[in-house]
Amino acid sequence: MLLGLLCGSAVGQSGSIQIPAKTLLSIQLLQHVPMKVGESLEGRLLYPVYVDNQIAIAAGATLRGTVLQLDSDRSRRIHARLRGDFTPFHIPVVRFDQLVLSDGSLTSVVSDDAKDGAPILRLSPAAGAKKGSLVSREIAAEKQRIKDTVAQFTAPGRGDRLVQFIYTQLPYHPERIETGTAWVIDLAQPLNLRLTDPRPEAPEKPPGASAATEWRLRAYLQETISSAQRKPGDTFQAVVSEPVFNAEHEVVVPQGSILVGEVTQTKPARSFGRQGKLRFRFRQLKLPTGFTQPVEGTLSGVDASKSANLQIDPEGGIAPKPQSRVLLPLVLTFLAGRGLDNDGSQGLNGAVASNGFGIVGRIVGIAASSRNVAAGIGFYGAALAFYDVCLARGRNVVFVKNTRIEVTTTPGRSPMNTPSPSQ
Repeated sequence: MLLGLLCGSAVGQSGSIQIPAKTLLSIQLLQHVPMKVGESLEGRLLYPVYVDNQIAIAAGATLRGTVLQLDSDRSRRIHARLRGDFTPFHIPVVRFDQLVLSDGSLTSVVSDDAKDGAPILRLSPAAGAKKGSLVSREIAAEKQRIKDTVAQFTAPGRGDRLVQFIYTQLPYHPERIETGTAWVIDLAQPLNLRLTDPRPEAPEKPPGASAATEWRLRAYLQETISSAQRKPGDTFQAVVSEPVFNAEHEVVVPQGSILVGEVTQTKPARSFGRQGKLRFRFRQLKLPTGFTQPVEGTLSGVDASKSANLQIDPEGGIAPKPQSRVLLPLVLTFLAGRGLDNDGSQGLNGAVASNGFGIVGRIVGIAASSRNVAAGIGFYGAALAFYDVCLARGRNVVFVKNTRIEVTTTPGRSPMNTPSPSQ
């Protein structure tokens, strides 16, 4: 079990440290578990927790919890039932209540319940990305989609992904909470830890050390930001979770500082597959001491849900990845037309054509021994695909409260006048 407990000079005298209430912990599930009430969870801490600009809990610490209840996922149920999947999908509500210490002992953690869990993907702008023409962008996007598809068959864990794909073709299948699902939880009460390890020597270059001309700030959003609800000029805040050090090991941006952001561009999602877009910048940094510093900051990274399928452009704008609007409906329509062919095996043509209701649709298409039934199921599936990519409302860009972001900022000319950790 990995857990590093460090202390400042005052803390070192008492042999204990207190992590304040409302401290945020990002926890990622280590192994998938069944979607059942009472199921035990075990996760790892994704990012270190700081107290007074010193690490209190190192990244990688193990936390344990429980599934408290299952809420209905109504939108997913409707979407699945139209495609022949009658699984009663749920959203788990979880609570983490134990922290594993370095010696293997457990300490109680009192945290708020967490619900918005999802497998996350660390997004960052593509290095050296060029705008190019519309055709070149579409070609590049199609190449990336092909690479992502190939990775599904070549990346580690392909056997498990194959099983899960087969499950999605069934009219009913068991649910599970996927490996890598992450939650951000609030401590409901202060967490007191007794230090058992001596304070290690200070590293030559502390984590977060930064040149004077650029800071990389890691922070949590204090409110939800959505392309559907925000307007240009709206402001919001994010709290810095990790201190930033300079080359002399001095704190230049303390943990707990507040970044003030401003929305610069929004485009809500609309019908006919038009996607939402969001762009914002950071213009001010407020220190815990009350000192205010003007900054110029852009988004350089964000923890986003994998299902959101977002991308960041080099200027910090966020939008869903472009989808192929023609290829999938055309392929499904072509396959559905095979059901009306007179040549070849009628059973084989029916199996190829019926793509509307997964395995059940194919069984019906074969067993019915009717070209019209098989083709009808196939055309139904093609119509759903056409609706999804061409007619349905696009997706908005939404970052929920407590989303972790990384901001690259250029400090102003005024000195921060921040004391070093030793002071």
